[in-house]
Amino acid sequence: MVTRVVADAEAAAVEAASFVEMVAAAAIADRGRFNFAVSGGKTPWRMLELLAESELNWTRTSLFQVDERIAPTGSMQRNLTHLVLTLPLVCQAAIRPMPVGADDLTTAASGYEYSLPDRFDLVHLGLGPDGHTASLVPNDPILDVTDRQVAITAGEYQGTRRMSLTYKAIDRARQIMFLVTGEGKEGALSKLEAGDPSVPAGRISNPNITLITDIAPSESEQPA
Repeated sequence: MVTRVVADAEAAAVEAASFVEMVAAAAIADRGRFNFAVSGGKTPWRMLELLAESELNWTRTSLFQVDERIAPTGSMQRNLTHLVLTLPLVCQAAIRPMPVGADDLTTAASGYEYSLPDRFDLVHLGLGPDGHTASLVPNDPILDVTDRQVAITAGEYQGTRRMSLTYKAIDRARQIMFLVTGEGKEGALSKLEAGDPSVPAGRISNPNITLITDIAPSESEQPA
């Protein structure tokens, strides 16, 4: 894991947007397209704003969802709602939304998996204070799904069930970028960096992970 510690959340967003641009340029040069999956939550909003203003080639970019809350279209609980509000129209054609409005969610998840690229060029992930990432949440059977790239949580998490990429999809991505900012995540971050499987994020086994964070290591974690 490559870790980049920056001063604050704005600096983290700038660093993350620059990293995405770099990966996108390489992917488009090598394969003609940039397949990018972005997580929900508030943390990536500023990064997406910066990407909308950047030189990223949106016509050659497909923007998939890492996870989505099962809620009505237009609901402020939906990650898609915030993607649409954050990105201008010229960028929105790149969005590949998760079909969480379907009557049969299991079939819908299979359909979304069918639409995925063979491998993502980059998967953006966040981190919760409880160590969850994507919608791979503690104590849910989705953590043990190994035969599918997209699955549905068995129970509700913070009020909703979720559709999420599984470890199978995340681990086969060419690169992973964790963007972790804010208070209360120090313990989860330490477990992520240690690869501690007691938290969902610590179970990711992708060898190409970049961590961008404004959380400085504690004195006890710094080398003497």
